[in-house]
Amino acid sequence: MSDDATMMVDGIAVTRIPMLSDNYAWLLREAASGVVAIIDPAEAAPAEAVIEAQGGRLDLVLLTHHHDDHIAGAVALAARYGAKLVGHQADAARLPVLDVAMRPGDTLAFGDAQIRMIESSGHTVGHVTYVIGERIAAVGDTLFSLGCGRMFEGTPVQFYASLQRIAALPSDTLLLCGHEYTKGNVGFALSVEPENAALRARAAEIEALRARGAATLPVRLGDELATNPFLRARNAEEFGRLRAAKDRF
Repeated sequence: MSDDATMMVDGIAVTRIPMLSDNYAWLLREAASGVVAIIDPAEAAPAEAVIEAQGGRLDLVLLTHHHDDHIAGAVALAARYGAKLVGHQADAARLPVLDVAMRPGDTLAFGDAQIRMIESSGHTVGHVTYVIGERIAAVGDTLFSLGCGRMFEGTPVQFYASLQRIAALPSDTLLLCGHEYTKGNVGFALSVEPENAALRARAAEIEALRARGAATLPVRLGDELATNPFLRARNAEEFGRLRAAKDRF
């Protein structure tokens, strides 16, 4: 976690853009080529301010799922900058008209890097995660720091499989989540594993960050593997019990 809005990972600059009350869009610039992508813009204006400050270029708009708080700014941004809208072919009917319709396993050039789509249904059916380069993953609402998205459309088996695909990425992968929900997730996580020393340490760190108005995201996958109860579930049945318990928490 970092107070900085921009981080550099393997030649890709990642900028966090706050939107609405607790959303984040993520702007990525591949340094060697200057190619720029934005992920899940809920609003156009905050994104435009950052894009203009960074040179006024946008090539790709990547959409993880169809919810309005992740796509509402997409069409306006694509029109202004001539960017291509990218999303999951199977969910195209619920997304803005796509210029690039991908399927899980497909890759897309991103300058000297690649963007790979992986299936991450559960929050919605048709939700996807984008793996950018080797160590960045835009997970949308599939995974939050110390939590996961509500299971609006998927099944526990489906959602658990999606989390396992993310868990299999390198442990130093930087997770770009869609919402600043971390502080709200701490209490439930501690109720599941009150003796988890790594979790207690993270809870203290999160409290300090939020007390000074700093973001808790992005976060490393390895930290989530050590502390996130949904990633630590042993099977789909346990995941389902945890998700139901969190809904009532």
